[in-house]
Amino acid sequence: MVACCALLGFSLVAIGDDDDDKAADSKGPAGAPSLNGDQQRAVGIVVAHPLVANAPDRFEALGQVLDATTLISDVGDATVAGAAEHSASAEVARLRGLYEGGAGASLRMLEAAQAEQAKVQAQAEIASARFALHWGPLAALSAAARQKVIEASASGRSLLLRADLPGRHSIGELPNKALLDVDGIQVPGRVLGILRQTSELQSAGLLIEVQSAPAGLGPGARVPVALLTADRKGLFLPRDAVLYDQNGAYVYKQLTKKNAAEKARYAPVKVNLLRPLGEGWLVEGVDDDDDIVVHGAGVLWSLQGVGTQQQDDDD
Repeated sequence: MVACCALLGFSLVAIGDDDDDKAADSKGPAGAPSLNGDQQRAVGIVVAHPLVANAPDRFEALGQVLDATTLISDVGDATVAGAAEHSASAEVARLRGLYEGGAGASLRMLEAAQAEQAKVQAQAEIASARFALHWGPLAALSAAARQKVIEASASGRSLLLRADLPGRHSIGELPNKALLDVDGIQVPGRVLGILRQTSELQSAGLLIEVQSAPAGLGPGARVPVALLTADRKGLFLPRDAVLYDQNGAYVYKQLTKKNAAEKARYAPVKVNLLRPLGEGWLVEGVDDDDDIVVHGAGVLWSLQGVGTQQQDDDD
């Protein structure tokens, strides 16, 4: 990765005045490793500034291609029920007009029509609720947009897929992009929204539309799916810079030297790992002007010993 190469390509950085470094220098941890120039070169210590980077959060999901006939059936049920309700309402209005005008409609006929209207209205509400439960993201679309998705799915121009997030029962920020892994090929999908009904996996699920899907990918097929959110800002560091102990992830920061003859000192600083990125990590907890050990951090760990408490980088 270019960012990683850029970091690792830096030579040992000369240390200048930095308010953060001065504060860290004044309260650095006891036993912080220190090396002179020859020792740094001998063990291959390389320091560099973290690089500002943007990357999306990524969630791994399991996708299953849905049967378009189920969608068509639910749409048909809702359409028929809606038409029946409209017809029953029109009949009630007609009979009421005749009854009130004394034109041959009896009260009994009007009441029977009203009972039928109530029945078909309940059936229409059930069909509508069932469609919303099974296809909530489609129900939320405008009529024209919904019809477009339904026609594309029915004709085979697109597929609808359920992406389950095993172990999760809620979804915070809605992912804005999906990537299906179909025989090693990354196939893009459009996230339509959150499905209300859970599957046999008992997990939160998303409805995804896949246009121009590879031939052979059909109903019932299960494929890995990566869900991506909007870009998240952080600082990029190569993997060699990041260490881990019982307190969590940390890096070594080189503190400011008071003079050229003084040994370089290094303090562990806790970081929050946001997500893997190429050959490194997107992190927060350090500044983009900090001098971070990007190569040789393991040597400093061995010099300092296990169990030294990390310091927050608020100094």
